Amino acid sequence: MALELALDGSGAVEAATGIGFLDHMLTLFAGHGLFDLTVQAQGDLEIDEHHTAEDVCICLGRAIDEALGDRSGIARTGHAYVPMDETLARVVVDLSGRPYCVFDAEFVTPKLGDLSTDLLFHLFESIAIHGRMNLHAAVLYGRNDHHKAEGLFKALARALDGATRVDARRSGVPSTKGTLSA
Repeated sequence: MALELALDGSGAVEAATGIGFLDHMLTLFAGHGLFDLTVQAQGDLEIDEHHTAEDVCICLGRAIDEALGDRSGIARTGHAYVPMDETLARVVVDLSGRPYCVFDAEFVTPKLGDLSTDLLFHLFESIAIHGRMNLHAAVLYGRNDHHKAEGLFKALARALDGATRVDARRSGVPSTKGTLSA
């Protein structure tokens, strides 16, 4: 597994996980967050996609956490609503250092391409835990499962883009306590 991430990028992406639909979601994530992302993964796809997809999102969360350092000067919170045709997705993040994930989305198809829809919550949860962020993701309404997943990944990207922006008015960590949870 090799993953490189630049939060202050241009949306350049190279994703090769062996899971076409995950590569599509990572491309949307990088493009909509204006993150530069390179992912090369080889896993036990002969069994199923679970471990590979999970490992990619664990590494993505860790890369976000590492890129933020002590989180000094960032806005810390961000939110985004993203429409995708008939679907509306919302993601809200707090880069507090306290990992938690709330995921409210229902999927009726068992797979999107070669990615099981029952993994989507786990992928967001892995990013939240390893990125040390509080992440709330919801599909407010929609019919098409592809559109629901796409809206969620785009909204995650845009919420993170807002939360990771440097606020010139802020010095130190964005906390009234003077510290973020470790």
